[in-house]
Amino acid sequence: MATTASTAARTSLVSVTLEVADLEAAHRFYAAFGVDTYLRLRASEAQSTGFRGFTLALTVSGPATVDGFVAAAVDAGATVLKPAAKSLWGYSGVVQAPDGTIWKIATSAKKDTGPATHEIDELVLLIGVEDVKATKQFYVGQGLTVAKSFGGKYAEFAAGTSSPVTLALYKRRALAKDLGVPADGTGSHRIALGSTTSTFTDPDGFAWEAAA
Repeated sequence: MATTASTAARTSLVSVTLEVADLEAAHRFYAAFGVDTYLRLRASEAQSTGFRGFTLALTVSGPATVDGFVAAAVDAGATVLKPAAKSLWGYSGVVQAPDGTIWKIATSAKKDTGPATHEIDELVLLIGVEDVKATKQFYVGQGLTVAKSFGGKYAEFAAGTSSPVTLALYKRRALAKDLGVPADGTGSHRIALGSTTSTFTDPDGFAWEAAA
């Protein structure tokens, strides 16, 4: 597995910014959903249609906590794309925020071992790409460190100490299928990633900005 080149600047994901049409409404939604401390929001009229090519995934402790987050999202105005249900992997549900961002809430546990909580174990930004291996190598060249890699299907990068979000790659069509949406989409991804080093754009058009 490739590792970060010694000559590359150390890069990590330090922030995730969602671009939304209605900033006040988005602030209200994400506060009610319980994830506002993980995100930055900014107003933008950038156009997009269909699947934006990414999802934000919450990993939590058990099914009751999944249900709690899904209910909070729906109460705040989200649309259910996939009702929470058991699967081979565990238990999960998928919702779409009023601003269009898709969220997956999941647990590997199929039964609750305690009461529901409002705690998030991990938040993963999963971006859909055409070629996982090629995009992984691009990011390695930018200075990110691979933490997990499963051939051309999935790759995950080591989280920076200052970021609450882990970055991972998945095949775009496979990601859309998992979320229950068509893979087609055009225009802006409506997301910007904060970098500890420079500004760049990856092979699939995801924009990175130098963190302020």
